[in-house]
Amino acid sequence: MSDSVALDPVDLHILRLLQNDARTTYRELAAEVGVAASTCLDRVARLRRSGVILGDRLRLDPAKLGRGLQALLLVQVRPHRRELIGPFVERIRSLPEARALFHLTGPDDYLVQVAVADAADLQRLVLDEFTARREVARVDTRLIFQQWECGPLLPPAAN
Repeated sequence: MSDSVALDPVDLHILRLLQNDARTTYRELAAEVGVAASTCLDRVARLRRSGVILGDRLRLDPAKLGRGLQALLLVQVRPHRRELIGPFVERIRSLPEARALFHLTGPDDYLVQVAVADAADLQRLVLDEFTARREVARVDTRLIFQQWECGPLLPPAAN
């Protein structure tokens, strides 16, 4: 059973536009997709109710907030047991440096994107918040030189 929602070309156009600028007004959105503003409002509300649109986010520049160095931490947790996973995930999610957390398959259990002030701050974070934890067996660090947004995210094209 699929969780996907049936979307027509107008819905897809709305999603494409909102992903580029979530602050677009309903009037502007409606004019761009060629429907009445009330229809546009109804469509966006339906997309929210159905869970296609999960919310709106504010994007910040980490460097302008004093966190100019970003890194990816590949973390191996041993033993990989449920009673350790929950507290580990909650602790990592509570760190102000943590930007994203992914649970993975393969030799690494987690990928954590972090934003820190500098190399010394990254070292402190790895030593004090990761390797100091009993369940963390290994942390590999990869610096992020540059990051690009991709998308917009749309369903696969029908064949």
